[in-house]
Amino acid sequence: MSVFWQRLRVKPYQIQTFKNFVRHLNLLEYQSKNLLRENGVAIQNFCLLDEKDKSELEQFNVEEYVIKAQILAGGRGKGHFNNGFKGGVHFTKEKKQINDVIDKMLGYNLITKQTPKDGIPVKKIMIAESVNIIRETYLCIAMDRSSNGPVIIASPAGGVDIEAVAEKTPNLIKNTPVDIFEGLTNKKAAEIAEFLEFKGELKEAAAKEIQKLYKMFLDLDCTQLEINPLVETDKKKVISVDAKLNFDDNAKFRQKKVFALEDVTESDPREVEAAKHNLNYIGMGGNIGCLVNGAGLAMATMDIIKLHGGDPANFLDVGGSVKEEQVTAAFKILTADESVKSVLVNVFGGIVNCATIANGIVSAMKSMKLNIPLIVRLEGTNAQEARNIINNSGLNIQAAQDLDNAAQLAVKSV
Repeated sequence: MSVFWQRLRVKPYQIQTFKNFVRHLNLLEYQSKNLLRENGVAIQNFCLLDEKDKSELEQFNVEEYVIKAQILAGGRGKGHFNNGFKGGVHFTKEKKQINDVIDKMLGYNLITKQTPKDGIPVKKIMIAESVNIIRETYLCIAMDRSSNGPVIIASPAGGVDIEAVAEKTPNLIKNTPVDIFEGLTNKKAAEIAEFLEFKGELKEAAAKEIQKLYKMFLDLDCTQLEINPLVETDKKKVISVDAKLNFDDNAKFRQKKVFALEDVTESDPREVEAAKHNLNYIGMGGNIGCLVNGAGLAMATMDIIKLHGGDPANFLDVGGSVKEEQVTAAFKILTADESVKSVLVNVFGGIVNCATIANGIVSAMKSMKLNIPLIVRLEGTNAQEARNIINNSGLNIQAAQDLDNAAQLAVKSV
């Protein structure tokens, strides 16, 4: 992690959010498998349980069961619960043992390497059919800018960290760009299946599964569809055992059914509320709220606050096409955080009109009682008009001369 991110006390998982500013749709494992099943992809049979409904288990009968806690984090099998129970993934052939296991999972926090220190509460459990895996392979379809379209990444070494495979044994990785107009032909699918070392009838079955996955990738506007592992079973079947799906946020209007699946119970409620207004928000844990436009300006603002000895409370970007009502919503989100002791607005008007920001600030101040200092720095498009709006508002707002002055005022006000 760079010195810049360390100064801001940014968590590693937040860095990618800062860089890309994309709100990825997060699906639980059972939701991804439901989508696979709906698109004709071969998967394990499974049922779903929660604290209110366990009825599906009564009709679910297989030779061996795998019990998997459903949270948005990896490393579940090696995790532990806050009640002392070990492991978020368990196997059993005795159906009567399932209730004992789920009673120790449901409602308790599962702690893994990818969760907060207190863990994440388990509200749903997937009971799946355990399959006897003979061999594991890896398959991923992703959008690739250098290929101007989708590329299929395949490896006969599946079920492990694919980055390690690529680093240590690059010969076990095959990249196959797909012409978006031609599609994934039978020949290309067969070549990928052969590289994955499927033989005979399994090669044909694997090729068909790969084509189904590619069709699903297109039909659901995926940006990534990763199957790790794609397995060969002792019953001569090719099955997608685990899946990771990412979707194009710009296709939300077309994929309403998919985006309606999003589970926000594990998300920061401030981030959820911001997303409703098309705002980008990340909590930082400091005490100076930051309202800016543009990721670069946001990072510069937080950095200069740290430089003057302050601590940013958040990362809130209103974007370039912001409207007055979004500014009002942003203020409400900022001030709902009790740790915020002052607010710094730093806007450079290019696409955005500074007067729009000023009117939004005035509207927000009049509709709510702001009991903490507010420092505003506006430059760029219609900046002078914006300053006039603020100066004539009669509100207690400190106008800053420049960014350095704004940061100093914000830190001093705290």
